[in-house]
Amino acid sequence: MLKANYHTHTILCDGSDSPEAVARYAFESGMTHLGFSGHMDADIHMDWPAYVEEIRRLQQRYDGRMDILLGVELDTLYDPQSICGRDGRTQAEYIIGSTHFLDVPSPVPMSVDSTPEQLTQLCREYFEGDFYSLSAAYYALESQVYAKTGCTLIGHFDLITRFNDQMHFLDEEDPRYLRPALEAMEYLVSLGIPFEINCGAVNRGRKKELYPRTSLLAALHSFGGQILISSDAHQKELLRGAFDQAAACAMTCGFTHVNLLEHDPHRRVVLRQIALDTL
Repeated sequence: MLKANYHTHTILCDGSDSPEAVARYAFESGMTHLGFSGHMDADIHMDWPAYVEEIRRLQQRYDGRMDILLGVELDTLYDPQSICGRDGRTQAEYIIGSTHFLDVPSPVPMSVDSTPEQLTQLCREYFEGDFYSLSAAYYALESQVYAKTGCTLIGHFDLITRFNDQMHFLDEEDPRYLRPALEAMEYLVSLGIPFEINCGAVNRGRKKELYPRTSLLAALHSFGGQILISSDAHQKELLRGAFDQAAACAMTCGFTHVNLLEHDPHRRVVLRQIALDTL
């Protein structure tokens, strides 16, 4: 099984465990790479300096034993300056670019993955109750995720479907849904940005399919896209949850390799490919 995870949340944002506890669990369970990626968005955002200090402390503690990376999950609509130090440079070693919110004139942030009720309200008040119009707006914004965040990888690409298993508001094979999704995906692939296979919703029993769903993952392969596998863990016990399912799905869709993020000898974070059939 893959021994690396890069989408990890702690009590410093909306996770259930401290960074210390997560790192200890990861090391004791044999992981070799652990990326912390706390939220920075309009609804959930960390005390950034405190977060940086804590992850750097853990990097020193596990130096030479487990590669710990200081990452962030930055929302498409959130200010990239929020992850910069006093010198104006980003302090994150990698960025997961995610779209949780839509650019609507709401007095409070309204995400697509908070609750079914908020999603319904978002659609009713700003998209005349048309979920295909809402999903098209989501993918139009998602296509800008690299331009707005400078992300290293793209998080849960089709998050707009978070509640679709229970609400059935979209036919995910309908051209009205697929066309904007595939256009956004193909454009982002052309920029060379890897996509994560995100296991979070499956791990928490919220969806049957991973992000991206199988048909989109097959399209990603046909476009020449690259992948990482991440658990989107909000508790330490799920750090490698559903990795076997993700690897099997990736191979079914034609992928032969998955990427790792790691520090090179100069402490730069680089991508390295490993064969899926070796996991």
